[in-house]
Amino acid sequence: MDLGLTRRRCLVTGASRGIGRAVAHALADEGAELLLTARDPDALAANAPSGRDGARVELLATDVTAPDAGELLVGACVERLGGIDVLVNNAGTSRRVALDELREDDWELQWQLNVRAPDRLMRLAAPRMAIDGWGRIVNVSSSAGKRPSSQNAAYAVTKSAQLALSRAYADAYAAQGVLVNAVAPGPTGTGLWLGEGGLADQQAREHGHDRVAALTAVAARVPLGRLADPEEVADVIVFLCSERASAVAGAAWSADGGAAGMFI
Repeated sequence: MDLGLTRRRCLVTGASRGIGRAVAHALADEGAELLLTARDPDALAANAPSGRDGARVELLATDVTAPDAGELLVGACVERLGGIDVLVNNAGTSRRVALDELREDDWELQWQLNVRAPDRLMRLAAPRMAIDGWGRIVNVSSSAGKRPSSQNAAYAVTKSAQLALSRAYADAYAAQGVLVNAVAPGPTGTGLWLGEGGLADQQAREHGHDRVAALTAVAARVPLGRLADPEEVADVIVFLCSERASAVAGAAWSADGGAAGMFI
């Protein structure tokens, strides 16, 4: 299936690992041109795909929570690639922390990552796409945004806000050819879950068992019976970035193995 992404100019945040890395590689496989960003320049360079058939792949390490990150990244996409057709807001992180242990800076970090950073980027990208009469924006939310778990209320609440933000932009820009949607992954086999000190290790320490038992317990609560692969989530995101998703706007597609609404 031709997704119509050849030479589409795409900006992907959080592109050095996990779902963002998988999205970058899937877009590159479709022949898209890319501006990839993450905080760590070495990880960004080490994990970047090669462009297909000479398509450009540009890298710009930055912190998306910086107040000027939107201007920096959208400006760089226009300067280096000649414009912007696709935006994937993927940057984010979380940790296990009880509601009564959340600090002010925990709330502020999640607010900046999940709401303010995507808004700054969409505020600049969507009008440019509208001038061209075509655009795709996908915000990578979470199943926790649909049904908060006990892991981190600040993460869940701001992911829920991100879903509302996506809907607001979808309503504002759909008639101008700019389709804004969200994807809500559940537990996914990325470094956030599987890395040293990640959510699996945190859960194991909390419950007094090893990481294998922790992951087994999480998988048992997912109807699919396992964590998703990042490439599986990326496939959903890339479809929503494509010509084929021409009638999809304001959606919040679950890619969670059926875990939405379940206690994780």
